[in-house]
This record gives sequence, structure tokens and C-alpha cells, in this order.
Amino acid sequence: MIKQSLLGEFLHEAENTRKILKAIPDNALEWKPSEKNWTTGQLASHIAELYNWYDSTFNQDVFDMGSYQYDKGDISRAENIVAKFEENVAKAQKVLENSDESTYFNEWKMEMDGNVLFPPMPKIQVIRGFLYNHLYHHRGELVVYLRSTGNKVPGLYGPTADDKM
Repeated sequence: MIKQSLLGEFLHEAENTRKILKAIPDNALEWKPSEKNWTTGQLASHIAELYNWYDSTFNQDVFDMGSYQYDKGDISRAENIVAKFEENVAKAQKVLENSDESTYFNEWKMEMDGNVLFPPMPKIQVIRGFLYNHLYHHRGELVVYLRSTGNKVPGLYGPTADDKM
């Protein structure tokens, strides 16, 4: 039942992520709110990339970020980011569908060059926090980026100020 719950949320939220990524115009990709922030394209690419972390989270007990190969693809056009998202979300869905619920309470941790980045915790906690909530956090940032560049925001959980009532 845990897997079915995770899968239902995954599918619903993947559609919301798709909506927001498709709302990004090319002319907003280089914008960033400050020198400390990513550009819109970098943030959107990170959102698409999060789906690549499903295999390492579900199928490994240690995620080694030191050996992880980040593949943002070509972020010069919004349609490329959406294509990378579609590729990654399809792989993540298969990982989730094929996952073994009996491993959800196994201990998991993230390391980089021998240093612990995420301390040991049950995989289910990592799935909820590191995969799901992390994504929602960055999607929220992307909403602000879209608003700040004068672009419309699609409704994710109902109408937005851009929707006519």
C-alpha cells in the first residue's frame, strides 16, 4: 500500500511539474533573482534532474554524490528541459513501480568523497523528503521566477491569479 500511495502522488505531481516546466518561455531562461541564485534554466534543469535520483535512492543503500554524473542536457531552450524531464520521469516511474516495499525501511545515506552529506535514515523518509518535498520546494521557487519575469503561472492545486474566474 505504501508503494501505491507513493505512485499516486508521483503521477499527480509529475503532471504538475510538467505544467510548470512547459510554462517557461525561452526568454526567461537566463533570468535569476540574485547573484546567489540559479538562472531559471538551471533551476528548471535541476527539477528535471531530481527524477534521476530515484534509482540511487530506491535501489542503493548509499548514494555517492562524488561519483554521480549530473546530466542537465542542453538548457538553452525550455523545450529541451521539458524533454529531459520526460526522459527522467519515465525512468523514475519504472524504478518506483518496480521497487520492493520491504526495502523502504532499510537504512540509506548520502556520501561524497567519504563525507556523509545525509545521515543514515530509513529510505521512506528519504523518498518523502529528498525526492518528493525537495522537488516541491524547487517548484515553488520556479513559480516565483515565473511571476518575477512577468509570466503566467499554471494552476497546480487549483486556479491561480492568472486564471479567469
